[in-house]
Amino acid sequence: MNRRTAFAAALAATAGLALAGCGGDSAPELKVSGAYMPQPVMKDMAGGFLVIKNNGDTADKLTSVTSDLSDDVTMHRTSGAKMEQVDSLAIPAHGELKLSRGGNHLMFMALKKKPENGDKVSVELHFGKAKPIKAVLPVKATNYDPQHAGHQ
Repeated sequence: MNRRTAFAAALAATAGLALAGCGGDSAPELKVSGAYMPQPVMKDMAGGFLVIKNNGDTADKLTSVTSDLSDDVTMHRTSGAKMEQVDSLAIPAHGELKLSRGGNHLMFMALKKKPENGDKVSVELHFGKAKPIKAVLPVKATNYDPQHAGHQ
């Protein structure tokens, strides 16, 4: 009987620790900025770029993206000259996930229509822990560079 009681107490303590990690102040705090889509050159695919900043104490990950523009939106990681599709992209606690040209990015395949400069593409970003976030990617010129946007 004593051993069973000790086991139950240990189990309850472990469960309490696990639940303590899920407190409200430790949740990811995600915010999207710098979103855009360069006007695609091809009519059936496009890239998407944005920054997801996490001001929370808990890391999260981008797990999927949905959009009215395409039923096939995938996430890609670029390492050197190699691009590969991934199931998720990490968003570190007190850090950011940057999706940019030459780096990690979104790919919109089998476009329902070709977006033109000035259009807006709606997306919904889905995460491992945080609630989904709706964002708008303004369509910019094909050669748009956000780092030099103020100088053009």
